[in-house]
Amino acid sequence: MDLLDRPAPTAPADLTLRRGAARVLLDNWTGASTVPSRTLYPHQWSWDSAFVAIGLRHLSVRRAQRELESLLAAQWADGRVPHIVFNPDLPHGAYFPSPDFWQSSTAGRAAGAPPSTETSGIVQPPVHALAAWLVHLADPAESRRRGFLARVRPRLAAWHDYLLDRRDLGGGGLAAVVHPWEPGMDNSPCWDRALRRVEPSPSGTFRRADLDHGHPADRPTDLDYGRYVRLATEYRDAGYDDRLGRHRFAVEDPAFNALLIVSELALAAMSRELGLPARRHTERAAGLTRALVRRLWDPEAGLFRVRDLHTGTLVDEGSVSGLIPLVVPGLPRDVVRRLHATLTGPRFSAPATALVPSYDLTGHAFHPTRYWRGPAWFNTAWLIERGLRTHGLGPDAARLRSGFLAEAGRSGFAEYVDPSTGAACGTRHFSWTAALTLDLMTADPDGDDLTGDDGAARDLAGDDRVARDLSGHHRSVPDAPGDDRSSHGLTGADLTGDDRSAHDPSGHHRADHDRADHDRADGDRRDHGRTDRRTGHAPPGRRPTHHDTTEPLP
Repeated sequence: MDLLDRPAPTAPADLTLRRGAARVLLDNWTGASTVPSRTLYPHQWSWDSAFVAIGLRHLSVRRAQRELESLLAAQWADGRVPHIVFNPDLPHGAYFPSPDFWQSSTAGRAAGAPPSTETSGIVQPPVHALAAWLVHLADPAESRRRGFLARVRPRLAAWHDYLLDRRDLGGGGLAAVVHPWEPGMDNSPCWDRALRRVEPSPSGTFRRADLDHGHPADRPTDLDYGRYVRLATEYRDAGYDDRLGRHRFAVEDPAFNALLIVSELALAAMSRELGLPARRHTERAAGLTRALVRRLWDPEAGLFRVRDLHTGTLVDEGSVSGLIPLVVPGLPRDVVRRLHATLTGPRFSAPATALVPSYDLTGHAFHPTRYWRGPAWFNTAWLIERGLRTHGLGPDAARLRSGFLAEAGRSGFAEYVDPSTGAACGTRHFSWTAALTLDLMTADPDGDDLTGDDGAARDLAGDDRVARDLSGHHRSVPDAPGDDRSSHGLTGADLTGDDRSAHDPSGHHRADHDRADHDRADGDRRDHGRTDRRTGHAPPGRRPTHHDTTEPLP
């Protein structure tokens, strides 16, 4: 079925909402991809495109496929999926940082940046494999006919390999982010402490195009932006090399890693569909889940925390990022129970909306309209609704779904809302708000699991041995701030760039990931920790063996 041919809700209000959401996506379509907003965000954004594809699948499966494939066409040879793919038809002044700032085709050449497509050099949360699997489920026959999964799966596997190899900066099995834009929550209070280490670029050295379309009271401050620019400049000047670059900002974010876990399960589902071994992905999902609980769970706070890799400690801030791990099906039951209590308690129960605030309502840094310092966002609500369903919390999921749809329609598909008043904030006609509205209106809540037959979810969540391992590991290795056994920061080499075992980017090309997984999947278990004779590093797709023994910098 193609655009708007699928059965629509018959209630007039539902039909109006559906048509309005579809109109937003039609208006923001460029011919190859969807912009988040025609004014504020005029290029293609990475995790935006993933959320957009999840909604587009209910309108046009082909267009949803194209959304993801256009993004993956700009993937770097080292596996990274850049957070922005620039439209060459727009002037550089349409957005900052612009292509001439990132200089991806030159500064990123050694890391395998595309020579003819300009992109940023940083990444965003890895929700893409989940999106691709959901797009496949919308019309499996059409997906098979076009070979959709066969085309995107190797690229998505390379993307995950990049994160699990080059971005395991803390050595504890989780992916690190090296810029506040990478977790997608740009000015979250979770970054404040780490950003104080960063000397901002002078305000006169750049011009903020975002203030042409967004109110300054809703946007990050000039001081924040100066630090963002400084970090991006240093990363660019290091050739976007994750091991050689000096990372003044390096943290492990719970939402980022939770989405990596769910997307690993999606890759397992894709592998089954294609007749390829899936165990490699389910085992990685299980290992990531153990690391997530061990390194980022704070039982006293009842949510996951960000870990600052410079200090090796958890950041004492309550963010929606700490609730998003509800999407992980293999969490220990006690962790799920505590997360649910936190979600429904006073810290995250907003007075004027059913959506979830981006920051603790009682926190010292709460601001109701300033971007990720308090406002309630639609994409995080969609993820938490999915997480509630994943753990059998159907009534809460239904309430959140109902509130989401009401807010989306009332706000004109706003970017986010003020949790104190319910007022629409940010730009209107925002693409992922419209797309996820379509998904919640149309998708079968019981039919969009990761496998279609519960295989991947069962491998992780239904295996009693995995559940025991997760729960037992949490008890025996508590991950509270100040616990010496879990306070593992970056080594001096990781932060200063003196890392003589850094990867040769030429050894991690996309072609290495396009091989069939039949040989790789079984070989991974035999070869874990083996190094490549040519480069002296772990082969592409295989993460070196890490031990939680690194110490934070003094």
